Amino acid sequence: MKNIGWDSYQLFLDVARSGGLTGAAATSGLSPATIGRRMLELEQRIGKVLFVRSQTGYALTADGRMLLDNLHVMENAAGSIEGWRKSSATSSLVRVALGTWNAQLIMSNFSAICSERDRFRIDLFIAEQRAALTHRENDIGIRAFEPEERNLAAIKTGNVAYAAYRLRNAPQSLADRWIVVDRENAISAYLRWPYEARTEHIVVTVNKPSGLRELVLSGAGTAVLPCFIGDADPRLVREGGEIDELRHPQWLVMNNEDRHRRDIRTVADRMVRLIKQHSDLYAGRGLPD
Repeated sequence: MKNIGWDSYQLFLDVARSGGLTGAAATSGLSPATIGRRMLELEQRIGKVLFVRSQTGYALTADGRMLLDNLHVMENAAGSIEGWRKSSATSSLVRVALGTWNAQLIMSNFSAICSERDRFRIDLFIAEQRAALTHRENDIGIRAFEPEERNLAAIKTGNVAYAAYRLRNAPQSLADRWIVVDRENAISAYLRWPYEARTEHIVVTVNKPSGLRELVLSGAGTAVLPCFIGDADPRLVREGGEIDELRHPQWLVMNNEDRHRRDIRTVADRMVRLIKQHSDLYAGRGLPD
């Protein structure tokens, strides 16, 4: 049992409490296939069968129930230590790394993430590069793919759609004038797409994605934006339909060892709730009710 990490035991707890892989997937953010493989590895390393597997779910064996009881003791002890630690702290810091557009949503709805009643502080790091979570440079990030790093946990928040937008009631000629982020900073698929599909029509480059919307609103031309940004602004109108090849899932990501820290989990849960409240908008299906 040497070197078995707490993340494996936490996955075991998720499966045991939910009675199967589907429920554990909803809790952990990992796929059922990944969780099933991790449980087989745990059994092999412990040397005991922990589950009776069937089409109706995962039932604990006697050894599985014994492990569950022991892990309850460990959880309670960890909770006591965390409570002791927090009782002596005036406030804690939750570091959230976001891309330009998710940051716009979070900042516009910040009271849903952190209020005057909360004892933690928020640090927002806004950049297009991937959130650095493996070594805890940040506590929470958002990615366009499920993380492969074993020490990261993820929660799927939905899908993100993209389309081209221009200023409403502007001349149709703007459809042939494209605004893009310069190649050096075009690190996301939607930022690279105009270079692949509309190269001959590029007339303006800017170094930050936020500049795309501002230039479109000025009547400078057309740009690709996430639908949850473009459709939410009544001053903009789509130029054509959704760009299907740009659609992708989105994941909120945390360091696995920190995801049960109360302040981090609170912020993460609130962010997931906020994003899912706007899931239709993210997926290109219009404004939320």
